[in-house]
Amino acid sequence: MELTPIPSDLTTLYWVISEVSLPDVGNGYFIHSASTVAEHFQQYGSVQIDDEPPALVFASDGGGQLFAVTGSGRVWRSTTASWFHDFEVCAASIQEFLEHIGRMAAGQD
Repeated sequence: MELTPIPSDLTTLYWVISEVSLPDVGNGYFIHSASTVAEHFQQYGSVQIDDEPPALVFASDGGGQLFAVTGSGRVWRSTTASWFHDFEVCAASIQEFLEHIGRMAAGQD
């Protein structure tokens, strides 16, 4: 299996946290541990999104949608509960993604 570079924002995230479980925010948000990301990469590989560099799935929600980050730093959400279907951009960066979840947790979004 070809290795995929780890986006720098994802590396930074894992320096600060190991994983997050927020089942009561929206449908629920779950940032997977680095070991889970590695296991998923071994099982499924990277996500291919249009002309973007390969993406790594690093989170999911309670509805089964996946969140992946590309080397460009953008965060993409699956349109279905699948590794292999369409993804749409949902945040310009992991920071923006986390800020959105923070606003939801605070009841501001």
